[in-house]
Amino acid sequence: MEIKKILCFCGSGLGTSFLMEMNVKKALVNLGINDVEVEHSTIDDVMPGAADLFVCGADLLANAEKAGKAIGLNNMVSMPEMESKLKEAFGL
Repeated sequence: MEIKKILCFCGSGLGTSFLMEMNVKKALVNLGINDVEVEHSTIDDVMPGAADLFVCGADLLANAEKAGKAIGLNNMVSMPEMESKLKEAFGL
């Protein structure tokens, strides 16, 4: 499945998810990937069809995997981890 929309989420949809959104956007630029919509939200918006890829903290990964393809981050501010997991998700 082609990834056209990424949803970054956390429990409340405020700080952590916004930080992940900004880091996903930076990582995509570094990887030369464009034309992907990236948003942040709360865990309540995680449902099948809401996005092609969900990005969250490792503690919420099980919730995301119920809705579709997902990445769980152990360190949400680690750009090397973000880029590595996005490479894998995009099959690079």
